[in-house]
Amino acid sequence: MNNYEEWKAKRETFSKMDVRHVQGNFFPGLQKRAEELHVGEGMEVVQTFEPHPLYQEMEKLGFVYHTEKFAENEFHVWFYRVEEKTPENTAPYRPLALLNYPMIDEDLGRIAVDFWKTTWQSRKRTITYEMRLLLSFTNAVGAGRIRQATRELVKAYSYGIESAALDDVFELLAWNQGIGFFSSEIGPSTLFQAYKMIKLKEKQGKSREEICTGLKEKFGEKNQEVQVL
Repeated sequence: MNNYEEWKAKRETFSKMDVRHVQGNFFPGLQKRAEELHVGEGMEVVQTFEPHPLYQEMEKLGFVYHTEKFAENEFHVWFYRVEEKTPENTAPYRPLALLNYPMIDEDLGRIAVDFWKTTWQSRKRTITYEMRLLLSFTNAVGAGRIRQATRELVKAYSYGIESAALDDVFELLAWNQGIGFFSSEIGPSTLFQAYKMIKLKEKQGKSREEICTGLKEKFGEKNQEVQVL
């Protein structure tokens, strides 16, 4: 019953979660409620913008979805569970910063999410997702945004980038930014700490899965130097 026409009659029985104007990360609570649902059950989510980042996360849990726009800044999404799945590989970070924009202006929130979808989820992109993460990582360093750079590095490694590619990137950073800048700004940063952790754990023979778990624990959202609220 993946086709919406086959389950739309059930949507009246779905529990509703209105996250409009909710401050902070509401996803853990939403995920908990979603995981408690059985195949054949569903939930409705109301947001001020079309929640593109949520679709992929819910699909990992075995949900299909249907979205309707009720007003300019009112979107209703019905998620219907067709399979009970536990995602094996969860992304180390979610685009939580997008939740800040609707607080400023609801139209700005919608534009920001659509821009994120075009940049990171469009099938029209030619460069691979992993390579775009590396480019985003280096761009962030160039702009002095070490917080963002750390997040992009961890994501890139989690999505399969080899540490040898990271070696190349850091070598180029030393060349382009200069030894002095690299030594005083990049060397002591969370960015380089994450890189050193990868290199050390690989040398110890740890698996990529083990290393990714360690990266998420040390450089996840609880790390104040990395988190985005």
